[in-house]
Amino acid sequence: MSRPAGVVVCAAVLLLESLALLVIGALYVVNLLTSAPLSLGGSIFMAVLLFALGVGLLAVGGNLYRGYRWTRAAAFVWQLLMLTIAVPTLLSGLALPGLLMLIPPLAVLVLLFSPRVVAFTLRSGGGPPAL
Repeated sequence: MSRPAGVVVCAAVLLLESLALLVIGALYVVNLLTSAPLSLGGSIFMAVLLFALGVGLLAVGGNLYRGYRWTRAAAFVWQLLMLTIAVPTLLSGLALPGLLMLIPPLAVLVLLFSPRVVAFTLRSGGGPPAL
């Protein structure tokens, strides 16, 4: 079975989101090193959390591209979390950042449940087994 375009789009969006988290984490560490934080423990925790989320999302995107079925649930949950940030941002008057955070998750949510993406992640027989 060939890889559907929906899988490629979903994996690309997840990759971009994970890269954004990793960049924000790096900027957070630079800011942590150049200024005095209010809470050193909290700041370190936030940096570790950003890097962990970035690496985890990178793994989800890569494994979705390979066709593992568990990745749909992880991608779905992450996109719902993105929507909970995007909608208040959009409603607070920040149109461009709100749309940039709203459109990709909506596209991924629609594509995750398209028949071709579901079939690709549920395939059996012939190819390598999907988890």
